[in-house]
Amino acid sequence: MTAASDRDRCDQMEIVSAYALHALPHSETSAMEAHIAACVQCRQELQNLRPIIDSFSAWPIAVLRPSPSIWNRLVERIESEAPKNPQRATRRDWLEPHWEEVAAGISCKLLATNAEQDRVTMLVRLAPGVEYPPHSHAGVEELHLLHGELWIDERKLYAGDYNRAERGSADKRVWSETGCTCLLITSPSDVLG
Repeated sequence: MTAASDRDRCDQMEIVSAYALHALPHSETSAMEAHIAACVQCRQELQNLRPIIDSFSAWPIAVLRPSPSIWNRLVERIESEAPKNPQRATRRDWLEPHWEEVAAGISCKLLATNAEQDRVTMLVRLAPGVEYPPHSHAGVEELHLLHGELWIDERKLYAGDYNRAERGSADKRVWSETGCTCLLITSPSDVLG
């Protein structure tokens, strides 16, 4: 760009990429949407970014999973740099948990359990159009949406969004039009109903 065109460039254009990636704080989204509606440059920038971002979300999740050979090379490198331990760590020592259908259209993969802190970490998948039952939080709930879109009451989350719910709060309606996958860290003592 020339110096003249740099002067004419909208100062909000750098924020458009954060908006397109759904990485803006929820409190700033409405203002950015209003700005994009009024600014030709930012609207064009968003149009240019959409196909690129959409192509990333279409990648199958399995593409992101390291191959067994990478795991083995990683284990070997850690072993070479770590103090000698009589037990050899291998990828085969850890078994991948399986997806379990817990209700129609709702599947979970339990990753970790901490009974002392009353916490579980799991992947949760909702099929398109499925609702999770209303529930009250027995502890802090942290949700990171990995794929798809998810409604929590009146808030719509997109892939990459994070939601935190405090102990004692409740979600009346949780559902997905598109289907979704999320990482959920929560209490197994939540009250459904």
